[in-house]
Amino acid sequence: MTKKEIVKAISEEIGLTQLKTKEIVQKTFDAIVETLVADKRIELRNFGVFEVKKRAARKARNPRTGERVDVAEKFVVTFKPGKEMEERVRQLEEEAAKAAAAARSSSSSPAGAAIGTNV
Repeated sequence: MTKKEIVKAISEEIGLTQLKTKEIVQKTFDAIVETLVADKRIELRNFGVFEVKKRAARKARNPRTGERVDVAEKFVVTFKPGKEMEERVRQLEEEAAKAAAAARSSSSSPAGAAIGTNV
């Protein structure tokens, strides 16, 4: 889903224009980035935690040439999902597992086994 699609969905749900909704969504993203730069962490209850962490310098290998290269230390943004998000994603996993089990059980139906017995 893109930012444009998020704006459209929100504007339809709450009845604001897409232009006003886009401004609100952009201001929200800007506030998240500004907080990360200033405070290195932002916690959004029931959503998750964004945090700036320093990744140490390391040695790596260029996959094309096989040559060893030095990778400098750098700051990266990490995200840890909140409990509510993790629970909803877990429900997706459970639904997918049930659907896969149902598909497997329907493909090994007794009708398919009976075809070979009428020879």
